[in-house]
Amino acid sequence: MFRLIEPEVAGGLGERTQIDNSFFPPLIINLHYEFEGWLGNDILESFPYYIVTEKLRKGIEHEKLTGISFDNVTVSKSETFLELYPDRELPNFFWAKINGESNRDDFFITEKNGLAISERAYSLLENYNIDQADIEDFE
Repeated sequence: MFRLIEPEVAGGLGERTQIDNSFFPPLIINLHYEFEGWLGNDILESFPYYIVTEKLRKGIEHEKLTGISFDNVTVSKSETFLELYPDRELPNFFWAKINGESNRDDFFITEKNGLAISERAYSLLENYNIDQADIEDFE
C-alpha cells in the first residue's frame, strides 16, 4: 500500500535557483529555498521539489529507503520570515531528489506529479514532525 503526501510549504524558489523551464515539471539544476515561515516540519515542498531536515535524511538513509537521494540546497530567510521569527534558527536541510519507480520504491512521483510513499516510508515519517502534511491513501 502506498500513500500520497503533501508536505508543508514553508517557502519557495529563491533567486539563486537555477532552473530549466523547457521541461514539465521544470528541471531544477541548483536549488535555493527561501523560507517565508516554518511550522517545524521535517519534510517541506514547493513544486516541483522537496527538502528534508538533516535529521530526517539520516533516518531515511539508516532505514535504506529507496527512490530518494540527497543533494545540497541553499537556504535563506525572507524579510517576512525575519520579521515573524527574528530569533528562529533553521536546522540543516537537504534537497530530497525523488527518483523511485512507481508502486515499487519507497518514494516516487505519481503521474499527477504528487509524492507517493510506501508503508515503510510512512512508518518512518511518523517518527518525525509531519503535522502540516496532508496524507491520504494512494490507489
